[in-house]
Amino acid sequence: MRLLIDLAIAIAVAALVGFGSAVLVLDRDSLFGAVSRGPWTAWPDSGSPDADPYSKAILARSGEVPLGAGEGIAFLADHDSTGSRLSGRCTYEVTGQTPPARLWTLTVYDGDGQLMRNPIGRTEFASREILRREDGSFAITLSPDVVPGNWLPVDRDANLRLVLRLYDTPLTSSGVGDAVLPAIMRGSCR
Repeated sequence: MRLLIDLAIAIAVAALVGFGSAVLVLDRDSLFGAVSRGPWTAWPDSGSPDADPYSKAILARSGEVPLGAGEGIAFLADHDSTGSRLSGRCTYEVTGQTPPARLWTLTVYDGDGQLMRNPIGRTEFASREILRREDGSFAITLSPDVVPGNWLPVDRDANLRLVLRLYDTPLTSSGVGDAVLPAIMRGSCR
């Protein structure tokens, strides 16, 4: 009888530890296999058959559909280039150039991953519609107040999350490597 009780306790502990660790891993916001470049982070394997089972489970649970390896790669930033959390109370300038890509988009989300609500309904810029400098670089301003040029309005009371998606880019086949991504510089805050 003692053996059966010990066996039942061992099975209960194993089940509790197994299910508990799975729940902890699946409740994460980020996937495994992250690659960071400055304030930007990407998960190159998340949309490929090489994705680890935990990443697949996290994506299935959240309902997110990552870009496939042949489609492109997405970089996420919720901190500026100095490491400070992005806030709607501040003005930011996303400047520089992107790695080669047929098309790219920069989308602003709130801290919960929902599209940023604003009065004009603009949540993104695409590479084909922005104003560029003579050298091909660009500057996109994120601000709760109207500014001239490439402006994305943000909610003053929200944390921000930026997603830079590069479509049809060699980064998906050659790896992220030493890719140079735009800087996110903070301006004034209220």
